[in-house]
Amino acid sequence: MAQKFLELTFTPAVQAAQARQFGRSVRLPGDVPPDALTDDEIDFIRSRDSFYLATVSETGWPYVQHRGGAPGFLRVLSPSQLGFADYQGNRQLLSTGNLSVNDRVSLFLMDYPHRTRLKILGHARVLDPREHLDLVEKLAEPATRPITERLMLIDVVGYDWNCPKYITPCYTAAEVERAVAPLRARIAELEAQLAKKP
Repeated sequence: MAQKFLELTFTPAVQAAQARQFGRSVRLPGDVPPDALTDDEIDFIRSRDSFYLATVSETGWPYVQHRGGAPGFLRVLSPSQLGFADYQGNRQLLSTGNLSVNDRVSLFLMDYPHRTRLKILGHARVLDPREHLDLVEKLAEPATRPITERLMLIDVVGYDWNCPKYITPCYTAAEVERAVAPLRARIAELEAQLAKKP
């Protein structure tokens, strides 16, 4: 388990709650460096077609937003940095506004069929794509470049994997289609055989 994530999230209040509930709390090593993504995290991130992004407003309220795209749209720029192109949306700019006063973010990446989730903590900054054309080419596919309104870079501080308990498997339409394609083919084959019988 990555240690920086625990150092940041297991605050004194969390440790006190653990002690009250379980009679003890998790011991932390203290003052550990940021967690660098390993090949396991990098492969997982590159396979995701969506994630949830949490920011915090200047009034202290959290805000969670969904981001989606083709698998791998959340780019791994290095073991300590992620980036993605932010497209035209509902024009509320809640995450963008929140990041202008508090750069802390939390990402939640889900793989529902395999009941796996990865949590990432980091510091994010929003960039104007007109001023960073080289990054647009790295972060946006050619088809989405015209609708890219912002670029977001996230410096990873920590991450943690969750256990699969209570994750309900869910499947996309494409995943279901791949699973039933052999069954459809077999049904078609059997129907063709039946049609030939007198």
